[in-house]
Amino acid sequence: MERMKHHPRDDKEIKQLKSRIHRITGQLAGIEKMLEENRYCGDVLIQIAAVEKALQSLGYMVLSDHLKGCVAEDIQNGKMETMDEVMDLVKRLK
Repeated sequence: MERMKHHPRDDKEIKQLKSRIHRITGQLAGIEKMLEENRYCGDVLIQIAAVEKALQSLGYMVLSDHLKGCVAEDIQNGKMETMDEVMDLVKRLK
């Protein structure tokens, strides 16, 4: 089931998120190149860790927007079951 945000993201936010995604994509391409060049494993692992942190940071940005928007609105409207979803999302991001 596909759901949509209650309030669309503004252009600035979309630009920020897309910029981070493009940076992560570039990092992944860099890792692929490192593997093709048979680079030192430790260096590859450092880059993998950087991508993981970048993805986690992106996830926290989206989570923050979700909490401030959709979740806050749901709670104001008495829809407390949204908190179960939030807890599940936080666990998945960890």
